[in-house]
Formats: sequence, structure tokens, C-alpha cells
Amino acid sequence: MDEVLWATARASGVVALVLLTLSVVLGILTRGGRPMIGLPRFAVAHLHRDASLLATAFLTLHVVALLGDSYAGLRLVDLMVPFLAARDALWQGLGTTALDLLLAVIVTALLRRRLPAAVFRTVHLAVLPLWGIALLHALGSGTDAGTLWFRVLAAASAAIVLAATLWRLLAPSFRTHPAARARRTPERSLR
Repeated sequence: MDEVLWATARASGVVALVLLTLSVVLGILTRGGRPMIGLPRFAVAHLHRDASLLATAFLTLHVVALLGDSYAGLRLVDLMVPFLAARDALWQGLGTTALDLLLAVIVTALLRRRLPAAVFRTVHLAVLPLWGIALLHALGSGTDAGTLWFRVLAAASAAIVLAATLWRLLAPSFRTHPAARARRTPERSLR
């Protein structure tokens, strides 16, 4: 049974990382201020939400499988308090930190309509460090971290997030004040 749990944890961890990368990139592109070729902004926003939900589901599967695996030796406290794990405390702690940040993002997303926009945006920006911490966790504690295919996947993920971040930072609307963007005509803002 432990082999099944270990394989499930490995596979779900990799899938969660890929989906989290996709979610981060789509989130960056959604807020990029420029229309994307072939997709309206609302479609990108829906894809972002769906990728986020799937990433959360696979991360949950990853955590549950590791909790059930006696070899992993995780305790419930290891999931909430970083760097307490008996084995690989640093790498497990990074995973716990990413999980804690994700929980904060999920809670604020669920309460989005009841929170000030600035609070939601500030907490939501934690997704970038969350993603980086999750990548470090995967590279440090993942069983497949030393394999070529995983290193290529990690490098591609990093390159894609970096490219999307640069694209966002170079967008003309990023350099304008939010009030100026809000005064745009409805016709221009729908692009």
C-alpha cells in the first residue's frame, strides 16, 4: 500500500506544480493589461480559476497521500507549522510554507467580495513567492528531482513564469495608475 501512496504523492505533486505554474502564468496574463491573441480576458480569467482549483485538488491529493504513507512520516502538525518535520526539515518546511501561503490565498479568494480590493490583491500577490517556494520544495524533496525530465520541467516552469512576469512588467498599463486605467472608455477596456 505504501508504494501506491508514494506513487500517488509523486504524481500528484508533479501535476500540482504544473497546474500551479499554469495558474500563475494565467493570473499574470489576466492582469497584463493587453489582450491576448485568440482569447478574450474573461476566458483567460476562467482558465486561471479552473487551473487554480485543479492545482488545489492535486495538492490536496499530494498531501493526503503523504500523510498516509508511513515512509514519508508526516504528521498533521508538519502540514501547518514549517520546518518541524523529522526528515528533510528544510525541504518539507518549504512545502509547508507554500501550503500555508496557498491557504491564505484561497481564503481571501473565497472572501474576495467582502474584502477591500487592496487586501485581496496584496494577499494574492503571495502566489509568486508561493510558486517559487513550491518549486524549491519539489527540487529539494521530490523523488524525481534528480532526473533529467524533472529538471527540464522545473526549468521550463521557471522560464515560463519569468517570461510572463516580464511581459506583465513591460505592459504599458502596468505603469499607469489604477485610477487612470479605470477612466478608460468601456470599449477600450473590453479588449
